[in-house]
This record gives sequence, structure tokens and C-alpha cells, in this order.
Amino acid sequence: MSEDSQRNFRSVYYEKVGFRGVEEKKSLEILLKDDRLDIEKLCTFSQRFSLPSMYRILVWKVLLGILPPHQETHSVVMVYRREHYDDVRHALQVIRVINESTPKIEVLLHVYNLETGKLSRSHIYPLGPKDELFLTIAGAVEEMVDDDVDCYWLIKNFVHHLDTKFKDSQPQLQKGFEHYLSLEDSRLVTHLKTCNALDKLPYELWFWKCFAGCLPASSLQRVWDKVISGSCKILVFVAVEILLTFKMKVIGLNNADSINKFLKKIPEDNTDPIVSKAIDLWHKHCGVPAHSV
Repeated sequence: MSEDSQRNFRSVYYEKVGFRGVEEKKSLEILLKDDRLDIEKLCTFSQRFSLPSMYRILVWKVLLGILPPHQETHSVVMVYRREHYDDVRHALQVIRVINESTPKIEVLLHVYNLETGKLSRSHIYPLGPKDELFLTIAGAVEEMVDDDVDCYWLIKNFVHHLDTKFKDSQPQLQKGFEHYLSLEDSRLVTHLKTCNALDKLPYELWFWKCFAGCLPASSLQRVWDKVISGSCKILVFVAVEILLTFKMKVIGLNNADSINKFLKKIPEDNTDPIVSKAIDLWHKHCGVPAHSV
């Protein structure tokens, strides 16, 4: 096999697993060796490629502001983060809001609500939309991260990231979804309109909860790489690709409720290829986006 053939074979392999080449991994390693991490370059890298799992959590922590750019301070900062979390958790135990049998994601929610001044005096109250968002994101992050402290700070800062950067984006994302789906398959859009399903698709799950609870962790991480680095438009193309992938199934359903129910819990056995195709669609229609919606 020639050198060019070997290189092409490696390129195809890395694309299949969501990484476009050995050179990109080396580039990321070089970026991460700097004492002061370049946020702009990390964002650009994360938008162009899928982060290797061994570096993902570190990059997320930096991009979400959990860790500062200066790597020499990371260990000290995480000590403070851990002490802060432990203090709030202990306070919740003292006032008997939580105990040893409280589910982990509920503990994280109570820590968040006490820290942000939103804990009800009775702490037994109907969950609001933001509580539900927190719990959904927490359920997904819990599958990705073993350490409770890392888990808490990632959830907290990711929820804040969504609320500050993309709070008003859902209507735009919904319009973008219809636009790009029409470009890819107008017949599918016509079917959805005929079934009165187009306005009843699970947009909240897709564009507000960022597919948490819909995609398994391995696929979800690659989508969140883009969202955390500042580009939520990837969510549009994941939704479009889900419809394209399950086109025959959707066309076989003839009412909005059955379509919505299916799309809320799609089969998990081929979600990695869906995400890969969605990223290709994103680049096809938008080039390689910078830090825009």
C-alpha cells in the first residue's frame, strides 16, 4: 500500500469515528501544552472537529469558565470548587433537604437552587421549567462524568451558558430547521404539514434541552462540543438529519402525536452516524461557523 493510500485509509477511519485526522489530534495536544490556553483557538478547534474523549472534559471546563486559561492554577481552582460544593451540600444535609438516599441529580439540583437563592423553604414544590432543564442536563452529564464535583460545575455552567447565550434562539432554530429540511427533502416537509405535525415536533427537547434525553452520551458529547464552543446551530442539523435518517418511518406515521412520540425517543443503535452526517450538513450549508448562532 502506498503512502498516499495509507494516509487516505487513516483519514476515512478517523472520519468514521468523528475525528478527521491524526494531525488535528496533534494540533489539539499542542494547544493544550501552552500554559495559557487560547480560548479562541479551542473554540475554533471544537467547532471544526470532535474532541477526543481524553481531552473533552478539560476543554469543556475551560470553555465554560470552570477553569481559567492559566493551567498552573487549575489544581488550586478545583480545590476551591470542591470545597464550595461540599459546603453547600453539607448545609443541605444540616437543614434536612437531602440525605444519603436522595438521588444524585436531585442533590445537584438542590445544591444549585440553594447556591442561587432559589431553594423553596419547603423544598417540596412543583418543578419549574428551569428545574426540569437542569435535571435533564444533569441526567446526561451524570452518564459522562464520574466525579460529583465535576458533574455539578459542568451542569451549572452549561445551563448558564444556554440561558445567557442561546436563551432567545429557539424560534430561530425552529425556522432554520424547516428551511434546511425543505432544502434537503421538501416531500418530508409536505408530509409533516399534511399531518399538522410540523409545529408539534419535539423542539423543546431538541433546541432547549440540546438533545439531552434523546441521544446517548457518546453521540451527545459530539453535539455539545459545538454548543459549548458557541454554535448552537448544530442542533438544527442534528434534527434535520434525524428526520432524513428516519424518513420512511416518519412518512409511515400519519398523525402528529405518533410522529412526536417516535422522535422523542429514536433508536439508539445508529446515532453516531446521524451526528456525523449532521456535522457534514452543518458544514455544507454554513461552511465552518465561528462563534455565531
